Amino acid sequence: MKEFNKKILVIDIGGSNVKILATGQPERIKIPSGSDFSPDQMVPLVKEHAAGWEYDAITIGFPGVVKHNKIINEPVNMGSGWTNFDFQAAFNCPIKIINDAAMQALGSFEGKKLLFLGLGTGLGTSIVVNKTIIPIEGGHLPYKKSTFESYIGKPFLFNNGQKRWEKHVFKTIEIFADAFQPEDIVLGGGNSKLLTQVPEGCRLGTNQNAFKGGFRLWEDDYWV
Repeated sequence: MKEFNKKILVIDIGGSNVKILATGQPERIKIPSGSDFSPDQMVPLVKEHAAGWEYDAITIGFPGVVKHNKIINEPVNMGSGWTNFDFQAAFNCPIKIINDAAMQALGSFEGKKLLFLGLGTGLGTSIVVNKTIIPIEGGHLPYKKSTFESYIGKPFLFNNGQKRWEKHVFKTIEIFADAFQPEDIVLGGGNSKLLTQVPEGCRLGTNQNAFKGGFRLWEDDYWV
């Protein structure tokens, strides 16, 4: 497999934290984000925390719709200004932008048709099949009286407790597995560690897989 031979900085943007890691570095760095967080705030913070790292290109994992390397919609759980922001000019290096769930799915991919469900501030969803990454906005599909994300996201967990939340997680896995017929299901995101059991056919992902996906995105045989 031919790999991009430069050093990559991966920026994994989340509703609670932005996590960064560069090629060859042993530990990621977490930067608090939040409901009003904007790219104008993020860029100087990333530059400051990554000042001692070497990197030639950047992958950005973004919690929202990304098409053709462009952010299409403002994020639900953060501030505004993302859709028109020029990241390449701000960082002065080549940039690849990908949906954050798709990035972690890519890092989790082991050759079988993969369904990724990210249990975090919201619900991130993506599929990888035949080395093709297919981002899907599954969290916004109708479920019960609202959407899947309304029952799986962090606010529902906080307001209704782990037991009720987990019941909806298991039902969501069942529905998505029936719809997409994956051979491998990865449960990622910060809240996946709260599950009391891992359903049959599923495995837990790790945060490292998001960074692995960010590095992999520069290899020449993966397609978004």
